[in-house]
Amino acid sequence: MAADGFAKWTRRFEDERERRRAQGDPEWERGAVLHRAVWAGIQRFQVGEDGDGANLVAKAEAAGDADYARAVRLFVAEEQNHARLLARLLTAGGRPTLSGHWSDTVFVRLRRLLGLRTELLVLMVAEVVALRYYRALRDGTDDALTTEVAGRILADERRHVPFHCARLHDSLAGLPAVARRPVLALWRLLLLAATLVVVADHGAGLRRLGVGRRRFAADVMASSAEAVLTPRPDAWTGGA
Repeated sequence: MAADGFAKWTRRFEDERERRRAQGDPEWERGAVLHRAVWAGIQRFQVGEDGDGANLVAKAEAAGDADYARAVRLFVAEEQNHARLLARLLTAGGRPTLSGHWSDTVFVRLRRLLGLRTELLVLMVAEVVALRYYRALRDGTDDALTTEVAGRILADERRHVPFHCARLHDSLAGLPAVARRPVLALWRLLLLAATLVVVADHGAGLRRLGVGRRRFAADVMASSAEAVLTPRPDAWTGGA
């Protein structure tokens, strides 16, 4: 990556922070009406978005790139804002937040097993799944408040994936070429496992949003190559 690569990302996150401040919050007083199965899915994704991100920030700071560490802190702030938006949406619909969910606990433990590379690989699984879920939530309901909240989060997630890819491409390029394909294969297996958990757990809600289990899983897996391999597929699969 160019010397100013993560400085550019920092500026993008800061620009987006200022845009959010100028835009303000959705009109929560409109309320929200959704099927209980859709609400259940929102509750579980809200748990996944919540957290202080301290472990990721610490690893980013240890990497020795001040611009990258700053960008990671801004990314964590955006994720915390997603949790806040979803919590406010639940309140608007008269639904409580959850104190936790087993799937989030598993992901957090996986992310913390090793260093920054492993943390980002596991985080990318959640990000790729979230892209499809928030698109379904945005497009699959006629509730205006839900559509707005999901659209705001989806726009952020579409920036988060290439941000994490930029760091992963640099990190994985340092691996021996023979190790890159197995790493990608293992990552896709983890993504498939996570996707199957989501479709099993959220099937009723996804159907209410007009996306069946098979379609959701197929869309996630089809998007994974583009999401992770661009813009530098050679960093994963090519080179000496």
